[in-house]
Amino acid sequence: MQEKLFKEKYPIHTIIIKKTETKYKSVDEIVETIKNSVEAHPVAVYIGLFDHYAHTTGLQESEINSEINEAKNIIFCFGKELMDPMVLAVRPRSIGIADIGENFVLSFLEAPNPVANQSMTAWCKSIII
Repeated sequence: MQEKLFKEKYPIHTIIIKKTETKYKSVDEIVETIKNSVEAHPVAVYIGLFDHYAHTTGLQESEINSEINEAKNIIFCFGKELMDPMVLAVRPRSIGIADIGENFVLSFLEAPNPVANQSMTAWCKSIII
């Protein structure tokens, strides 16, 4: 996983996985695997799936990088505490999964909870064989 600032503002974690480095053939297969990891986690709860590619292509005015063939976000939450209403600004969490031809790109916004970051990193890395 690489840690970087996206648009010089947002701390993200990202990994590019060559399709030859994984047994998964589609974004949906990766989504299902991560969903199973979320559901097996003692705190995390699965919320849903957002098909970003379908949403964007369905707009009258849209633009998509020609390398992107598919893009989905699996949405979940680790919230075992609710001590400050401002935490709602950084919840729920999601992992973005994109198919860009020969590679899959998985990424997520850094969470304020290190344990959540560790879990999301492990889930993303588990896609590699």
